Amino acid sequence: MTDSTINIHFLGAAGTVTGSKYLLDTGDRKILIDCGLFQGIKELRLKNWEYPPVNVNEIDAVLLTHGHLDHTGYLPRLVKQGFRGPIYGTYPTLDIAKIILNDSAKIQEQEAERANKEGYSKHDPAKPLYDLKDVEKTILYFKGVPPGQWLPLLKNVKARFQYNGHILGAIHIELDVQGKRFVFSGDIGRTNDLLLYPPVKPKRADVLFMESTYGGRFHPEEEEAIPLIEKLVNETLTRDGSLFIPSFSVERAQLMMLIFWRLLKENKIPKVPMIMDSPMGANVLELFHRTRDWHRLEDDECDKMCSHFTVVSSYRETMELRSDDKSKIVIAGSGMLTGGRMLNYLETQAQNPDNTLLFVGYQAEGTRGRKLLEGEKELKVYGKTVSFKMQVAEIEGLSAHADHAELLDWLSDVKEPPEKIFIVHGEKEGAEALKQGIKETYGWNSEIPQLYGIEKLK
Repeated sequence: MTDSTINIHFLGAAGTVTGSKYLLDTGDRKILIDCGLFQGIKELRLKNWEYPPVNVNEIDAVLLTHGHLDHTGYLPRLVKQGFRGPIYGTYPTLDIAKIILNDSAKIQEQEAERANKEGYSKHDPAKPLYDLKDVEKTILYFKGVPPGQWLPLLKNVKARFQYNGHILGAIHIELDVQGKRFVFSGDIGRTNDLLLYPPVKPKRADVLFMESTYGGRFHPEEEEAIPLIEKLVNETLTRDGSLFIPSFSVERAQLMMLIFWRLLKENKIPKVPMIMDSPMGANVLELFHRTRDWHRLEDDECDKMCSHFTVVSSYRETMELRSDDKSKIVIAGSGMLTGGRMLNYLETQAQNPDNTLLFVGYQAEGTRGRKLLEGEKELKVYGKTVSFKMQVAEIEGLSAHADHAELLDWLSDVKEPPEKIFIVHGEKEGAEALKQGIKETYGWNSEIPQLYGIEKLK
């Protein structure tokens, strides 16, 4: 190797919380960590249609921290652009990625078809970012790896995937290159999670890429959140309304099902129809049965929980349920209202002030969820504007993301100060807060890279 310089390309989740992509270029090896879609504000979403400012066909491998769309959703585009290398992830991560990518492609195909039929797109014809055939081609490159073991990835490069909580299969990545250890935090999970175990902490990090989704923010404890959910359910049902929960189909949907089932079992909420409207979420429930080592749920508890829910699979059933005004609890995607079946319910139910829309997860800048939380009284759905009169509530403490204190604690086993710390995967305020927190707690300096910036390391 003639040049020991390592170039880091920040291709996503830098100065923003979505689109995670970091390219590590050693000169003769190029490794992409995560390959996510941009979500939220239009300026970012449009970047999904652009070619990244690197030679895609020169990338040797992709390593995935977990299966969420903002970490895997760009993979079919990458393959369309010429990538032909292995895509490494834990077995649950790859199973979740298959589910999420197929769902994403299907939604894009349906929305393009609807836009062309109803004529509300600026593009003629409207096209999906990628389709189901593109996903089929992408899955051929998937390679599963176990956690906790060093993987000889490429010449002079090895990687280890370490349990990280957050969702099934999620890990942080340790990458040894030219004597340096690069640590990519991925999305860090909670210390005390109802479904998942605490994250494994890194012990060494020469160069650290640290997520900051909840930098500067502190979650209430889950046991504080559950009585609030109980109160909200009973208030909504008392006025003959329905409770709608936009939810990520991986982990969050299953957590909400568990909470509602336990409240019902303890006679703390009345028995009403409980709907989990997400084919993707149903597939993830099956995955819980196959991945006992990754979560806390016992098999019989999972079975009993599912028996109290109607799991909707067909789009026709969704269209029937959305016009039913009887009181019910509905969990459906997507978590930030960027798409998914919850939009079908809001199209018909948003004008009913007896209904409640409950947010239980992070709402990124520019998403419909963030706008409604900030008081927006109109909702744009499928090319038309709908008046929004529902009650809106947000309950924190159920996030799958570590909060400020947990992020700082995740670093507590790192004995030697890292040479470089990059604060990524966060909006400006959160990134700045975490940067300050690291300085105050450990005395370490860090920096917040810019999107498409390049850092040269010797």
